[in-house]
Amino acid sequence: MSEPMNVTAVAERSGNWWAVEVPEIPGLFTQARRLDQVEAMVRDAAGMLGRQVGTVTVDPKLSEQDERMIDELLSARRDAAEAQSKASTLVRNAVGTLRAQGMTVRDVADIIGVTPQRVSAIANA
Repeated sequence: MSEPMNVTAVAERSGNWWAVEVPEIPGLFTQARRLDQVEAMVRDAAGMLGRQVGTVTVDPKLSEQDERMIDELLSARRDAAEAQSKASTLVRNAVGTLRAQGMTVRDVADIIGVTPQRVSAIANA
């Protein structure tokens, strides 16, 4: 057996399967139903060719339309995470400011739209 090598498994949809090619090992082609099965299939196929693999990086290839959709999704998720972080900071600031003015936990909760328990948790953090 040869030294283990790190490889990239290029996976492309073919019907209901992922057709997989490993460019670093000529002739290594396999298929899998799911992406989480690709690594094991590559290791098995490599073993049949007398090769050992170290790290298997799975690289799913999607259509341009699907890539754009995924890029938009990931961008929206990043934006949402940033907005959530900003909202959390604003909630903490509002709780601190309103409680410092002597407002009750219940009043602060009503004003900012969270539960009194949440206000207490933020105020005591």
